[in-house]
Amino acid sequence: MGLQPKLGMLLYAVNTLLRKRRYHAALAVLKGFRNGAVYGAKIRAPHALVMTFLFRSGSLKEKLKAIVQATYTHSRNLAYFVFTYKGLCALQSRVQGQTFQFHSFLAACIGGWLVFGENNNINSQINMYLLSRTLFGLARLAVEKGFIPEPKQDPFPLFSAIVWGLVLWLFQYHRHTLQPSLQSSMTYLYDDSNVWHDISDFLICNKSSSGK
Repeated sequence: MGLQPKLGMLLYAVNTLLRKRRYHAALAVLKGFRNGAVYGAKIRAPHALVMTFLFRSGSLKEKLKAIVQATYTHSRNLAYFVFTYKGLCALQSRVQGQTFQFHSFLAACIGGWLVFGENNNINSQINMYLLSRTLFGLARLAVEKGFIPEPKQDPFPLFSAIVWGLVLWLFQYHRHTLQPSLQSSMTYLYDDSNVWHDISDFLICNKSSSGK
């Protein structure tokens, strides 16, 4: 038998296995691992590329190494978390015979502790990203459930004013408390715009070679 028929039979066997409902939970965990790895790489690679070449010093080799490392870390951690979360959810449902809301919370807590509990730049960015969206979601849920009254006017302008007021106050007077990547961005916007020597570093570039 030639190679092509063997590959066809193998592909048929794999597809047959994937369609079996009895293995769905386990296979969903594996696909979750795959999706976590792919999504982590897709969103981290362009971000790391831009931030590294904008704000990081060093040789081209060092910059590329930093981009690859950040992308790998984000991709790996997200893959590990999705694998852990879906695996624990499936395990709890199997043990108790049905799915409860606390299954999701408990599985995510354990996954968050194990995967994103290490205090590093990548995990810090991810956790801060989730924190803001979690607070938004909880506020909307509190309104839906009637725990707090629905605002008569759009609260977003007030929210924006407070957020920007606080972050600029922290940046100007307690800069060390902010995340390093945010410090870099705000330094570029608010500090570097105070310094120039001629038209070259006023309009064309941020810093001239003579002004470093």
